[in-house]
Amino acid sequence: MHNFLFTLILAISQDFIYTNAPFPSAHASTIVELKNGDLLSAWFGGSDEGKPDVAIWSSRRSGGQWSEPAELVREPNIACYNPVLFYSADGKLWLYYKFGPDPRVWSAGRRFSTDDGKTWSPVEHLPAGVYGPIRAKPLVLADGKIVSGTSVESYLSWAAWIERSTDNGNTWSRIGPIAAPPGASTDQTYGIIQPSVVQLKNGSLRFYARSTLQIAHICVADSRDAGLHWSAVHTLDLPNPNSGLDAVALRDGRVVLIFNNTTKGRTPLNLAVSSDGEHFRIFHTLEDAPGEYSYPSMIQARNGDLYATYTWNRKRIRFAHIPLADIPAH
Repeated sequence: MHNFLFTLILAISQDFIYTNAPFPSAHASTIVELKNGDLLSAWFGGSDEGKPDVAIWSSRRSGGQWSEPAELVREPNIACYNPVLFYSADGKLWLYYKFGPDPRVWSAGRRFSTDDGKTWSPVEHLPAGVYGPIRAKPLVLADGKIVSGTSVESYLSWAAWIERSTDNGNTWSRIGPIAAPPGASTDQTYGIIQPSVVQLKNGSLRFYARSTLQIAHICVADSRDAGLHWSAVHTLDLPNPNSGLDAVALRDGRVVLIFNNTTKGRTPLNLAVSSDGEHFRIFHTLEDAPGEYSYPSMIQARNGDLYATYTWNRKRIRFAHIPLADIPAH
């Protein structure tokens, strides 16, 4: 067992996407595998979250090397947030993002690429109340339906929603709210946001959501009709310190989570695996030093391996490669 763990630690590799950038602060990354096997990551960067100079930046990994950060979207005199990259079934590469003075009043924008991110369409601003994927990548089903986790952050109440598209993202229908379990009366914000949607091996869908500190656990809900209706929310036996997470359903049926295994703060950052999507075993710690290691994004590549990006102390974006062979059975 000791030799297995030692090999596992050595096999998971990490590096920074950039060392120098024209912005001091970075957060909320996303990652996608391009059609040629390259990787593309995006994040928001500027002087500080919410400042009007914050834009969406990107970098491409080719031949094991990341390109210099390139500006992808800048809204005039207002902050950008939470980019999400994904392919729809028609082969378009989409970028969704938010913009506004803060998350309680933001709006959504998007653009697409038909040449794997070399060039992009003009920015399109979505109708009020339509956000697309709020932070984590959406689930694109085998028949092309897009099931996207989204959420609304009002003053004292947060709730998750599902936005669903049957036409490759051209139009969206909205399902929800999907609220957290009832809590005690409080004058603090209460609820769940930023769900990450996966398909379990039994065919049902499940989302994993961030919760406020009164709940302090990862929250889940299930759908048996491709996202049209959702069960009541329940908590897992995994902590959540009001911090983003991501989930991947492996092609062999296991589920892998990347999350902060703590009830306070945003360190450590951990990987956990489950055979049923409900009971998880932590198998690796990506970061455990003092600081903030948060808002992860994770995908399974065509070769079966996992690729993840996450915020490193609000200064850089860090990349991790997790070989499939080193993800243990639950």
